[in-house]
Amino acid sequence: MTVIYIDTLFLLNALVDYLLLLAAARLAGETLRRWRFALGAALGGGYAVAIFLPGLGFLAHPLCRLASAALMMVVSYGGSRRLLRQGILFVSLTCAFGGGVVAIGLLGGTGLSLGRGVFYSALDLKVVLLSAAVCYGVLTLVFQRLTRHSAADGSLVDIKLRLGECNVVLTALVDTGNTLTDPVSGRPVVVAEGERTWPLFPKDHRPGAADLRDPAAALPRLGTGVWRSRFRLLPYRSVGVDRGLLLAVRADSMELNGQGRGPVLVALSPTPVSDGGGYQALIGAADDM
Repeated sequence: MTVIYIDTLFLLNALVDYLLLLAAARLAGETLRRWRFALGAALGGGYAVAIFLPGLGFLAHPLCRLASAALMMVVSYGGSRRLLRQGILFVSLTCAFGGGVVAIGLLGGTGLSLGRGVFYSALDLKVVLLSAAVCYGVLTLVFQRLTRHSAADGSLVDIKLRLGECNVVLTALVDTGNTLTDPVSGRPVVVAEGERTWPLFPKDHRPGAADLRDPAAALPRLGTGVWRSRFRLLPYRSVGVDRGLLLAVRADSMELNGQGRGPVLVALSPTPVSDGGGYQALIGAADDM
């Protein structure tokens, strides 16, 4: 008779689910919200335990599995414009991982098993945790290479923003999913890390970190004199934010790979726009800028 320990069962499935959720998000090019992935993985680990509890065997039914997976994806990716893409990738990775475990079992491996649709192991818990840590490191390196953007494929471009006599050069990711537009002109908005744009501003009108986090309170101080027409508040929506505001400044011009594109509205993000730091701004399709 196979003995299954609840703590090992929960941790093993939670770790596997976390890695799969993270990998799907990386492949989809989505911003990584690790705490949400952790919550979704915890739900997956709890579901794996519940299946083996007395009287709850019905949870192994395919419809229950589907409902569990859907709940995990909503918790982990809910609100993302790439929800469907991430969901498909998550399911595909889960199937591939499960197939690999079955294949290893057929070849005589005994480290990891698949039963009732969940993973369990007879190994010591410390060995399981160490193995998961190693797998996480390997997957991180692999997916960093797979999802790395580059100038060669056109996903990264150089932009030069000019405001008065000052300018700053940033590396921008061409994000066709960026739908933020200027309500006045209808043109796409450049989203840049606020701190990276500081060279554009004189000291008295330079928005600090606190100003970027609370733009409504900062606007009366920053938007005075000739700067009144420069600064404005830009409403936006994103994952976890139904109605938010960004501090925005109207730059005199933008150059994209050396070509002038005229004035542009630049939204100043209080947080980094790149999970790995490979770029400092987001722009829409280059032809629309």
